[in-house]
Amino acid sequence: MALALRCLRPLPSLLHRSSLAVTRGLPRGCPAPLLEGCRHCVQQMLLSRQLATKKAKGKGQSQAKVNINAALVEDIINLEETSEDMQAVIEALKEDFSRNLNVRTSPGALDHITVMTKDGKFPLNQLGQISQKSPQLMIVNMTNFPESTAAAAKAIRESGMNLNPEVDGMVIRVPVPKVTREHRESLAKLAKQSTNKSKEALRKVRSKSITQVKKFKSKVSEDTIRLLEKQIQQMADEAATEMDKLLAAKTKELLG
Repeated sequence: MALALRCLRPLPSLLHRSSLAVTRGLPRGCPAPLLEGCRHCVQQMLLSRQLATKKAKGKGQSQAKVNINAALVEDIINLEETSEDMQAVIEALKEDFSRNLNVRTSPGALDHITVMTKDGKFPLNQLGQISQKSPQLMIVNMTNFPESTAAAAKAIRESGMNLNPEVDGMVIRVPVPKVTREHRESLAKLAKQSTNKSKEALRKVRSKSITQVKKFKSKVSEDTIRLLEKQIQQMADEAATEMDKLLAAKTKELLG
């Protein structure tokens, strides 16, 4: 019996050290122990460990890859929403390339040209009937909204599609330009301009997200803020790279 008691004496000390090992890594002054579910502190601990891991893996590399679990930071920022906003910018660029930047102009290319009228902005296809008279000529019949004829002609002329419409009463004649090398190069320049505008929109999404993260500077660790900023920048860089690939493919298509 005496021998058994001597063996049991070290147990409280061992249990105490085990408890410290479980809770080690939590911020000092934590309002609740880990086992009671202090969610904020758990997030801090996991993000700190994640950052340390990424830094260790990134030694000797130009840039470490960051991949934060969105659920861990949902109280700070919705990373999935940020990703969706960036993807929306990419999709808008794709649509612009497909709709407006083609070597051969078709009636469909005129559909969504925005016309400014006294009643507001409207797509051209809601104001006039667009048809192809011949391979070299498109017609926009403005019979239903004759008062918007001049505005529609102006919108076509300023669409950036290298079109020079001619007004004939309530009809707008739109000669289709020949596919010259100059025309191809002009379209390629427009593709570059569209890409630059999209990248500006992308930067706005990134800046908005980083501003949101910085609002929590007083509530979370500096490491957490840096990790989130790095993640957002990485997402923006990946989106910009995809835009560059789209531009390269479109330029090759336009220049032949």
